[in-house]
Amino acid sequence: MAMRIEDYGLIGNMLSAALVAKDGSIDWLCLPRFDSPACFAALLGTADNGRWKIAPVDKVVKTRRRYLPDTAILETQFETATGVVTLIDFMPINEGDRHVDLIRIITGVSGTVEMEMELVLRFENGQAVPWVRRKDYGLSAIAGPNAVELHTALELKGRNMKTFARFTVKAGDRVPMTMSYHPSNEQPHFVRDRSEELDRATTWWREWVKHGSFEDMPDAWRAPVVRSLITLKMLIYAPTGGIVAAPTTSLPEKIGGPRNWDYRYCWLRDSALTLYALLNSG
Repeated sequence: MAMRIEDYGLIGNMLSAALVAKDGSIDWLCLPRFDSPACFAALLGTADNGRWKIAPVDKVVKTRRRYLPDTAILETQFETATGVVTLIDFMPINEGDRHVDLIRIITGVSGTVEMEMELVLRFENGQAVPWVRRKDYGLSAIAGPNAVELHTALELKGRNMKTFARFTVKAGDRVPMTMSYHPSNEQPHFVRDRSEELDRATTWWREWVKHGSFEDMPDAWRAPVVRSLITLKMLIYAPTGGIVAAPTTSLPEKIGGPRNWDYRYCWLRDSALTLYALLNSG
């Protein structure tokens, strides 16, 4: 069952966006664009409709979340009885609009933590089970026109149409993973070093924030204002400049109600308000 909407963090690259739950599960992602069918749709159904979860095996006693300052890079920290690990999630800013990457990096902070990864790819809004093949870099999954490559050094195991991995993270360890999308009639694209991609994404967002005009506002306002502006920026579809109202679809207007909407399009009211906020902030 999906978590409360306030328990999700948003990551994106102005082509698409993903919702990351505080338990380490990505429950919503449409590839390669905002308005594409979802490949992770647990937000609207169950884990069987697609998700990518990375979390400690043992009980988590405390969870802390934050965005790296002035970026769209999400950091989740899990504390267990045996140690502490952080999970960094982000989507690199790519030049093209057909190849989309999602990067997850697990880092050991203290002690030792046993982790588990569960990858459930379900294209066509949670309905299509892909054909999965093992590769020397991880795995390849294809469903009709869509293809995904998972790049990881972990030992992967398939079970019940899902992919699992168990691994131990000690203080100082770093375990990176990249899920890269490409049309199935094209060759997979080159996957860059994950640490370099993290540095590139951090620099890109912080350079963008520097364009803002925050001199006349109280210091206490800057962080929440910048966070809001980054969120609005993530909702812009870069190839056209169109602004989606939200990254989701088919969530009810009222809990338990029959009316729902597809917010992944350019609603004029929402776009006008977003432009007003961005222009006023420089």
